[in-house]
Amino acid sequence: MSDIFDEIDEELRAERAKKLLQKYGGVLLVAAVLVVVGAGGWQVWRGHQSREAVRIGQVFLEALDGAGGPPGPARQEAAAKLQQVIAKGGDGYRTAARLRLAALKADAGDSAGAAALWNQVAGDSQADPALRDGAILVAVQRDLDRGEPAALAERLKPLLVPTSPWHALAAEQMALLDIRTGKSDEARAALKALAQDITAPEDVRGRASALLEQLGG
Repeated sequence: MSDIFDEIDEELRAERAKKLLQKYGGVLLVAAVLVVVGAGGWQVWRGHQSREAVRIGQVFLEALDGAGGPPGPARQEAAAKLQQVIAKGGDGYRTAARLRLAALKADAGDSAGAAALWNQVAGDSQADPALRDGAILVAVQRDLDRGEPAALAERLKPLLVPTSPWHALAAEQMALLDIRTGKSDEARAALKALAQDITAPEDVRGRASALLEQLGG
C-alpha cells in the first residue's frame, strides 16, 4: 500500500516540477547565463587590475629615478609621473607617491604644496598608520618655526607614545618647540631623557646631547 502512495507522491512532485519549469524556465536560463558571463567578466577585470598594478609600479619606479636627479626637466617629468600614480595607483602606491611628491615640492620651495600632500597622507584612513604619522612629523618639522605652537604640539602628542616608531623624533621636535616658546625647563628635561634613551637613534641622541649642552643642561 505504501508503494502506491510513494508513486503518487513522486508523480505529484514531477508534475509540480514540470509546471515550475514551464513557468520559470526562461528566468532560470537567463540567471545561468548571467552567472557564466559574470564569472568571465570577473576574470577579465582581475586580469586588467593585475596588468594595471604592474604598469603603475613601473611608472612609480621611473618617477623615483627621475626624482633623485638634479633639478630640471627630469624632476618635472618625475612629478608628473607621481601625479599619475596618485590618481590611478592603489593605496600603498598612492601614499608613497604623495610623500615623494611632497619632498620634491618642498625642495623646489613650494612649501604650501608640500604641506597639502603631507596633510592628505596624515588624514588618509586607507594609508599605513606609520606613514600617516610620518607625514604628520614631517609637516610639523617643516612648520616648526612659524606654525601655531599649540596646534603643532597637539599634532605631535599621538607620536610621543613609547610604542610609536616616531617617538624619538617627535620628542626631539617637541623639545625644539619648547625652546621656541621659552619653556627651557621642559626642553632640558625632554632632551635629557632623549639623550639617555637607548632605543632612540644614535644621531637623535647626539643632537639631544648637543642641544642640552647649549641650554646648560
